[in-house]
Amino acid sequence: MSTIEIEQIINSVHNHPHNFLGMHKESKNDLVVRCFLPYAEKVCTIKTDSKSQKYPMTKINDAGFFQVIIKKSKPFDYQLEITDYAGNTKKIFDPYAFPFQISDFDLYLFGQGTHYKIFDKLGAHPITINNVDGVNFALWAPNAKRVSVIGDFNNWDGRQNPMCLRENSGVWELFIPGLKNFDLYKFEIKTQEDYILKKADPYANFSQLRPNTASIIFDINKYKWKDDKWLDKRQKNSPLNKAMNIYEVHIGSWKRIVEENNRFMNYREFADQIVDYVKKMNYTHIELMPIEEHPFDGSWGYQVTGYYSPTSRYGTPDDFMYLIDKCHQNNIGVILDWVPAHFPKDEHGLVRFDGTALYEHDDPRKGEHPDWGTLIFNYGRCEVKNFLIANALFWIEKFHLDGLRVDAVASMLYLNYSKKDGQWIPNKFGGKENLEAIEFMKHMNSIILGKYPHILMIAEESTAWGGVSRPPEQNGLGFNLKWNMGWMNDFLSYMQKDCIYRKYHHNNLTFSMVYAYTENFILVLSHDEVVHGKGSLINKMPGDLWQKFANLRVAFGFMIGHPGKKLSFMGNEFAQFDEWTESKSLDWHLLNFDSNKKFHQYIKDLNQIYLQESPIWYDDFTNAGFEWIDCNDSQRSVVSFIRKGKNPHDIIIFVCNFTPVPLLNHRIGVPFAGQYKEILNSDNLKYGGSDIINPDIIESEKINWNYRQDSIRLKIPPLGVSILKLN
Repeated sequence: MSTIEIEQIINSVHNHPHNFLGMHKESKNDLVVRCFLPYAEKVCTIKTDSKSQKYPMTKINDAGFFQVIIKKSKPFDYQLEITDYAGNTKKIFDPYAFPFQISDFDLYLFGQGTHYKIFDKLGAHPITINNVDGVNFALWAPNAKRVSVIGDFNNWDGRQNPMCLRENSGVWELFIPGLKNFDLYKFEIKTQEDYILKKADPYANFSQLRPNTASIIFDINKYKWKDDKWLDKRQKNSPLNKAMNIYEVHIGSWKRIVEENNRFMNYREFADQIVDYVKKMNYTHIELMPIEEHPFDGSWGYQVTGYYSPTSRYGTPDDFMYLIDKCHQNNIGVILDWVPAHFPKDEHGLVRFDGTALYEHDDPRKGEHPDWGTLIFNYGRCEVKNFLIANALFWIEKFHLDGLRVDAVASMLYLNYSKKDGQWIPNKFGGKENLEAIEFMKHMNSIILGKYPHILMIAEESTAWGGVSRPPEQNGLGFNLKWNMGWMNDFLSYMQKDCIYRKYHHNNLTFSMVYAYTENFILVLSHDEVVHGKGSLINKMPGDLWQKFANLRVAFGFMIGHPGKKLSFMGNEFAQFDEWTESKSLDWHLLNFDSNKKFHQYIKDLNQIYLQESPIWYDDFTNAGFEWIDCNDSQRSVVSFIRKGKNPHDIIIFVCNFTPVPLLNHRIGVPFAGQYKEILNSDNLKYGGSDIINPDIIESEKINWNYRQDSIRLKIPPLGVSILKLN
């Protein structure tokens, strides 16, 4: 018996407790069983066969180290019968009697950064070993002196369940029998300097509600999905060739239960209401602002501590699955905001996880965002890349998500993002590009879209970086969609101008078509545009109340017609006046007011036109799907254009007037002779307009106009859009 190893166990510095605790060969014919149970007065080893033979153990050390030598015996299954100082007795299976569940090959792949299902290995997983139920724990903490699992089951005592360090991997592992769903746990880490850290599980699938920070055991493999039809349909066509009109939503502030202390809706309550609403409003997808576990409501979910854990604010992981499942059963796609760019400094999170800069860089010039007070992932470390790539796959595979919108890509691309001289370190070539992050994104997208080509990988990238939505083999980053932040900035700048000055800024309206096909773009009017200090969309519009609503109607009409998929933030659809805040519900009472109610109806009908008229979305990403009729009428601030479908005569025409002056005899050239029908006019009385519409069929005339042989004459409403279809 090694007294040194006993001291190491008692002092919590033994990093291979499986080699010493549990049952082992003592000699050729004898066995030894050892355990360390600080709260026990007496312990017996009990053979778990029909005879249940007992072997009383000797307390070798007053700290609670017990041992028994069993003569002339082969190894057998056993339990420990423990009697504490109060006389209470219980039986447990010895955690150190069970084999490791993570293979050497698993550990090798993880070390290479290519174990894309590492979420099935690391973390806490309820399993059954040799007919014994329990939970297998595994954690990557290569620089720790000791790691233990702590929880209610061991009185949060890090001495009782030390883990074993797997050779050459930095991974610690332990199976603990008897644990179950909803048990709380953390990892207690002793650093090389003998500091004690208590960390939440980076791979936990469920977490305590803030301000509590423990991880929760939860088996996410039990949910019975009912979305097979959606998944089958999803695989048959590229998502880029489909209608995509996304409703961006923050679960915690879409609607609250005011009658119950203004509480959050849970995932299931939200599911039952959002599905009906999105179907009624004719959106195709919802995009959820981050629901990964986060400690601070005011971060809106963008500062994550639980990357593998749906936030407990709204329920369990099964409840979140119910939300996605219900959306899919109703033909609604679900996109999740995902944040691989940075993480917060909360002590229970990833920061200096094992006493060292494990997930981040040690040098703050590489490892910190000074503006956000957060830490930057070390994309050059294989295990960190594996953590993030597997996390993206986790949400797709385990939760059936249809896509990820990757936040803050620009901050990942540039080493000097939002930093002054002296606050950053150039790359090895002396440049500002983060070469490791670039390689990470290419790697991630090639894996995800190689395996799931029907998934949406959307970059929120705010600079002119080239090839964001082009494949890595074309020197792109590999995303298949990119938020069009340039269009958003130019367009809102234009719309905020007083109408009389718009003629001097006409380029802001039309310039986006110069670069429209350089990327696969989504046009966005997102939460970023209506947060504190930026004002709501309706209040960005100039003029009196009537003009504000008219401006917003023509803005959305132009957006729907412009090439690119669409995204709009919740509240925009009924012209909420207040800026958005996460701390309260949207102002649904505004639908009691005539102007908001009519605007709401307009967005519903506009979305319906988008859905049913395929030329508006059929070819968003090549110039074959769009043609200007007239983009040069800056003096009157009028533009007109054609959206083209699969067949030559399958066209939709948009005519937009961005001044309050109606044009009652306006002529535009058309590509074909024939009859044209106005299918939507934003100035309709039912939308709050002045009713300058075109109710009758419009016959083309052989009058050359806009370089076309045929033309039509129609009424163009003030601050309005007319949408026409060739009959």
